[in-house]
Amino acid sequence: MLNKKTVRDIEVDSKKVLVRCDFNVPLDKETGKITSDKRIVESLKTIKYLIENNAKIILCSHIGKTGKNISLAPVATRLSELLNKNVPLLKDIYSDETTKIINSMKNGDVVLLENTRMTEAEEKNDPEFAKKLASFADIFVNDAFGSAHRAHASTEGVTHYLPSVCGFLIEKEIDALDKGINNPKRPLVAIVGGAKVSSKIDVLNNLLDKVDTLLIGGAMTYTFVKAQGGKVGNSLCEDDKIDVAAEILKKALDKEVRLLTPVDSLVADKMDEDSKTMVTNSAEIPDGYMGLDIGPKTIELYKQEIENAGTVVWNGPVGVFEINKFSTGTRAIAEAMANSKCISIIGGGDSAAAVEKFGLEDKMSHVSTGGGASLEFMEGKKLPGIEALNDKE
Repeated sequence: MLNKKTVRDIEVDSKKVLVRCDFNVPLDKETGKITSDKRIVESLKTIKYLIENNAKIILCSHIGKTGKNISLAPVATRLSELLNKNVPLLKDIYSDETTKIINSMKNGDVVLLENTRMTEAEEKNDPEFAKKLASFADIFVNDAFGSAHRAHASTEGVTHYLPSVCGFLIEKEIDALDKGINNPKRPLVAIVGGAKVSSKIDVLNNLLDKVDTLLIGGAMTYTFVKAQGGKVGNSLCEDDKIDVAAEILKKALDKEVRLLTPVDSLVADKMDEDSKTMVTNSAEIPDGYMGLDIGPKTIELYKQEIENAGTVVWNGPVGVFEINKFSTGTRAIAEAMANSKCISIIGGGDSAAAVEKFGLEDKMSHVSTGGGASLEFMEGKKLPGIEALNDKE
């Protein structure tokens, strides 16, 4: 449960409210236009609440990496359309003009500060930069779940200078993930995919204390297969993590968790649409071939587990879904979750991108907006951007 104050718990009438959103949206390389406004749309509930409750709203966010200097101008344009009111972009937070505009705001006005990563001070959590951001407002609202796992100036630093609460998106994210993992409708099935065991060790260990069944997919399958004495051909395999995979298999046995790895795989001689493919036993992949998707027997096996589940939590695709030839398994998992009566929770990142690609977002109970943040939550870690907010009394 989220034991933090929310925007509902604080008086915002006539107050200047700094809202950290996650407007890190994908942009078309050619045109610079937004290709998916999902993250902007997800932030609207909090923004509209503040407008309706007569606040003066100062939005901030990062977009892209530090040093890329990408402007939030397309976001300001899209926000203006969605809110049906002008949302000016304030390009320089240190200018007198910006201070003047903020000081002359009327209740219900909305402005957007330029990309917080235009300066290295953001990621360094520089106190002076945090202080400058805080100086514009009376209250801080963090609604950027996608950045909640980072202690940056605009997520954690500002909380030292202002009363700080969470917005509706963070509340929704934590409630859904917490319920799914820590208080689930059982049986709880977790599907963990992705390329490397090394990036999922903490998730797997944490989930083994909570789940009834754990389904493995993606390229990390082959580290588990090798740990059980199988032949993986040219599949991606972390030889230095074979012992770790063996320990995870043993822990599952000790905790009486059903841990299933793919019984068959779609293998190919190279990773592209023109490759030569065949289906083979996952433990008998010939040299010159690599596993790039789960096979038909595994699809049926995993679908059965999903159908019988009370809750399914999914983090990481089970194949190279970006290439159509190797997207069958990931699509089948997404469709099984969409058609099941289970509570279906998608842990952001590539899993969310896959669900979006297959047009199944609306069929899921919850699709997280934060890849890294939801991963760290699944690892049982505390998220600094949320920890720093004021506790409920």
